[in-house]
Amino acid sequence: MSWAAPDDIFFSTSLAAYLDKKLLVLLRDGRKLMGLLRSFDQFANAVLEEAYERVIVGDLYCDIPLGLYIIRGENVVLIGELDVEKEELPAHMVQVPEAEIKRAQKAEKEEMLLKGTMRKRMEFLDLD
Repeated sequence: MSWAAPDDIFFSTSLAAYLDKKLLVLLRDGRKLMGLLRSFDQFANAVLEEAYERVIVGDLYCDIPLGLYIIRGENVVLIGELDVEKEELPAHMVQVPEAEIKRAQKAEKEEMLLKGTMRKRMEFLDLD
């Protein structure tokens, strides 16, 4: 993704510099939301307009439209401005429908669970 610095403030501690700009918001649960910042408060609660969730699994991605979206500030890990002039994704990324990305997410989750259970089964070997 391409990043842009705020125009008037080098390192801003206020979200005011980002009003009406396209942002990436990384949440505690790992979700990546993008949209136009329309409002915020002292708790970093934010309102995104034309919001969408970008889901990435391997080389596949999908933008799931959310519309007007309210984000609770305690769930925000990172907020950054996106440069709308530049390409956001590498060329090798392939956009797929929502149903396909959900299947890929499920398969990835099952694979991670399997790895975890295999580690538990092999704990008796004490490979560390």
